[in-house]
Amino acid sequence: MQTVNASSALSRRVVDGPLATRFKLRWKFKTGNAVTGQPTVAGNRILVGSEDKNVYCLDVSTGKRLWGCATKGPVEASPRIIGDLAVIGSSDGRLYGIHIPTGAPRWAYRTEDKILGTANVISSPDGRRQWAMVGSYDNRVHCVDVRSGRGVWTYETDNYVNGMPVVSGNVAIFGGCDGILHVIDIANGKKHSQIEIGDYIAGTATVDGDRAYLGHYGNAVICVDIKAGKIIWTFRDKGFPYFASPAIDQGFVVIGGRDRQVHCLEQATGKRKWVYKTRGKVDGSATLCDNKVVVGSEDGTLLILDFATGKLIWKYTIGRAVMCSPLIHDGRIYVGSDDGYLYAFEPV
Repeated sequence: MQTVNASSALSRRVVDGPLATRFKLRWKFKTGNAVTGQPTVAGNRILVGSEDKNVYCLDVSTGKRLWGCATKGPVEASPRIIGDLAVIGSSDGRLYGIHIPTGAPRWAYRTEDKILGTANVISSPDGRRQWAMVGSYDNRVHCVDVRSGRGVWTYETDNYVNGMPVVSGNVAIFGGCDGILHVIDIANGKKHSQIEIGDYIAGTATVDGDRAYLGHYGNAVICVDIKAGKIIWTFRDKGFPYFASPAIDQGFVVIGGRDRQVHCLEQATGKRKWVYKTRGKVDGSATLCDNKVVVGSEDGTLLILDFATGKLIWKYTIGRAVMCSPLIHDGRIYVGSDDGYLYAFEPV
């Protein structure tokens, strides 16, 4: 089973191409409620959570159900894969380690409130163990040993933690609903530094070198110098917040907002290069591939935009909100919708 390190796979939200310009529906799988978390591929299987309180494993080629693993709450997070385990949180307040071949939970680590965000699976500083770091609505980030399911350390904030902790060197970086960008030591979970943002940070920061890029509930996208502890630039347009995580490639930042727009900004300055208007808010993060932007909208559409110009290349109308971040794997696109389906598209 292939091991996926979430820190490297999601750090910039860029996938190697090629990617076609036209697609057709290959299969769709029905769950019992909305699918808002990005699916994850593990070998010939695809795993996804649903707000029907289950995690599903499907054949990636056919969409045939292989197993379902029940939790006690809606599952909005994305699975992270490490060896033969899928690590995923639930609104029941537990982080699960699920055996991928069988669907049986190996362990369940309990926090004191719901987990909505995705865990990051990393190597311990000594390289001997694998750890999962995840935020909870108990105002903490929890570090859990992946093999045993036992806690390693916790870090406490002053409000909910929804976004995934992102690793840069020996530190993890994440925003909280306390309006702070936290920088903590991976080894022990102790505070390294913190940057006052002043507004709720619901999404995951995207880190590139010494800089972090993120949107927040103060209706802005910002670039932060992590070492200097200061905001480098701020982009504001309309009076709507940002929940999505930025995608970064070729010196540009792409992010959707609750202003019903997808923005492309210069990475160095925050100056807007182009904007694409949708008819619904864009809470799902964009995925970049082969000079294309793949993103969904609350207006019920899955979009492919030209990375250079923002012009529409292809659109598929699902009809219900697409708040899930699209997954691109082997030239196919996988995305969930509020209609309860996971969709798989293949090139025409």
